[in-house]
Amino acid sequence: MSKKILFVGAGAIGSYLGAFLSRAGHAVTLVDAWAEQVETIRRQGISVTGPHDPFQARPDAVHLHESQRLPRDFDMAFVAMKVYDTEWATQLALRHLRPEGFVVSSQNCWPDPRVAAVAGAGRSLGLIMSKIGVACWRPGEVERGMERGGNKGHDVFRVGEHDGRITPRAQEVAEMLKVVDGSLTTDNLWGERWSKLCANSMGNPVQGMSGLGSAEIAGSEVGRAITIHLAGESARVGLALGYTIPKFNGETAERWADSTRRETYQALDEMLTPKTTSTRNWKASMAQDVTKGRPTEIDYMNGYVVAKGQEVGVRTPVSVATVEVVREIDAGTRKPEAQNIGLVLKRAGV
Repeated sequence: MSKKILFVGAGAIGSYLGAFLSRAGHAVTLVDAWAEQVETIRRQGISVTGPHDPFQARPDAVHLHESQRLPRDFDMAFVAMKVYDTEWATQLALRHLRPEGFVVSSQNCWPDPRVAAVAGAGRSLGLIMSKIGVACWRPGEVERGMERGGNKGHDVFRVGEHDGRITPRAQEVAEMLKVVDGSLTTDNLWGERWSKLCANSMGNPVQGMSGLGSAEIAGSEVGRAITIHLAGESARVGLALGYTIPKFNGETAERWADSTRRETYQALDEMLTPKTTSTRNWKASMAQDVTKGRPTEIDYMNGYVVAKGQEVGVRTPVSVATVEVVREIDAGTRKPEAQNIGLVLKRAGV
């Protein structure tokens, strides 16, 4: 059954999901402050490329300043903004939902409590997107860079309620997203969210601080070193918090957490070392933010790991130094360059 769907945010993930859902027959409206994006979508739609057949979608697009004129009868709203914009985006979404409508957080970091603080947990759903990378470098063009998950038995989308119940609305959203890739409901939203946080925390800031792509970092001994340290710290904090953390980036949380042991570290380093030169040099979301001059999510990504680590008594020295360096890049006092990786490890005493 066709649904009326609002996306607050028409950047990379909002445009990508919105385009697929629009093509599937849903009535999709995108709202964004990026004027060129809105005007381009209105004029020619969204061009979608990736590990699938390219296509053109024609969802509705609305400038942020026009959004007050939207009706209040949407079935659901996806918040697809940077996490620091969660509260106002949720408020906007909530205003235009029908009484039974709900908000889906399709974001990185730890956004679900922020959504629930505005909408209430009863009108909030979490959406974890695993092993998917999308970019929107030019208006009206969105590109997916990672391999398609479903063909390899991996479910990209995990939809979950805050209280762990498997509900009809969670199942409905999961079923809708199957037009994009593998999708399921989960009774472990918080464990899934921490798993994604670990995956983001070990990769995004390294690209953001260095200006390097994923293949360049993986091909560098120092790049793999900071990656393993960040993954280990994030995993140890999550396990100390009591989360059941699904496997991320090729290994279990317990294995990443054990990276302080020499044998485990060496095995992880071998796993991360590229076996071929054909690996794509992808730029993750934080690298895209730095390139575009936008504030990063560092305080809500690695900064969140640091804060929760302090609560449970888990040391996170590499994460602390990473946050410091990316903050300096955000402030304009440091340029993104490869040498920043070594600087972080030096500051952390590694």
